[in-house]
Amino acid sequence: MMTRAVARRAASSAIVLDWLPVLVLPPVLVIDAASSAQGKPITVVSVLSAIVACLPLVLRRRVSFPVLAPPLVAGIILTLWLLHPGNTVVLIPMVALFELALNGDRRRSLWMRLAVVPCVFVSIVPFATGWSQITSLVIRNLALCLLAIAAGDVVRSRRVSTRRMLAAREQETLRRLGDERLRIAREIHDVVAHAMTAINVQAGVAAHLLERDPGQAYDALRHIKDASGEALSEMRTTLDVLRDPDQAPPTGPSAGLRDLEQLAGGLRSAGVAVELEVGPVGDLPASVQSAGYRIVQEALTNVARHAEASRTRISVQRRNGAVTIEVVDDGVARPTPDGGAAGNGSGA
Repeated sequence: MMTRAVARRAASSAIVLDWLPVLVLPPVLVIDAASSAQGKPITVVSVLSAIVACLPLVLRRRVSFPVLAPPLVAGIILTLWLLHPGNTVVLIPMVALFELALNGDRRRSLWMRLAVVPCVFVSIVPFATGWSQITSLVIRNLALCLLAIAAGDVVRSRRVSTRRMLAAREQETLRRLGDERLRIAREIHDVVAHAMTAINVQAGVAAHLLERDPGQAYDALRHIKDASGEALSEMRTTLDVLRDPDQAPPTGPSAGLRDLEQLAGGLRSAGVAVELEVGPVGDLPASVQSAGYRIVQEALTNVARHAEASRTRISVQRRNGAVTIEVVDDGVARPTPDGGAAGNGSGA
């Protein structure tokens, strides 16, 4: 297990990646020269020439093509002169060109394609015999070098595409999180504002009737208990989901236009006569049902808090493919000390 961990760390090390071609390519060049009929005798000097030819590859991820090309060409010529590994020497520029294309851009890759032609030609001409051999070797090695550049371009393009896709996903995730936070904030606001308004009104009724009509005062206190219990239950459910993201959200049906009678009952218990008229809206989507419920809830909360109304009419109808909600009361908004309408600016 420890050996595998060390191997993984070594494979991801920048130093190991930089020196890997220097460790792998010289033995390949030596074996090619030893097995080739045109290869020269293997000596210490010829082996060192193969290592020297590969040494510029250590800098392939740090320097540009104009800086790396001269030492590579010189190293290849030295290796061909002392070792003559004719078939595999092209691996040296291929490694460099792939890495340069991978860490560059499309414009630099285009210039590399143009500049690699004279480099290949200069590396081959001194060691080839006859124009036919020069032509075949130039075409083969040039094709391999261009293939290395193309491969680097493809890998780089995929990396860029992947990064862009991940960035887009992250932005979409952040947007959804922001929308969800706003939705939860509105949900909690609607629940708390409506419940606290109902509790405030019922508490006033109970205090006013406690001595004159204890029975009605008791009913008001019971409504306070029911309203606070429902609000606490809804808030607890929402907060439990926020505390534990793995917890499944509530699966029960959300409040909708079918529940407006219960909503109106809370205002009636506060002494406001409520006339409710709801058209055929049972087949509306759940999102529309919930939004309509919250709109009416907010309106009734404002009626109870600010209007000092004795009568309210609620109308929910479908007209021309749209849902029309109308809440009308006979009250007048209580002014604040600075002359504005009552409220804190948050819809409460």
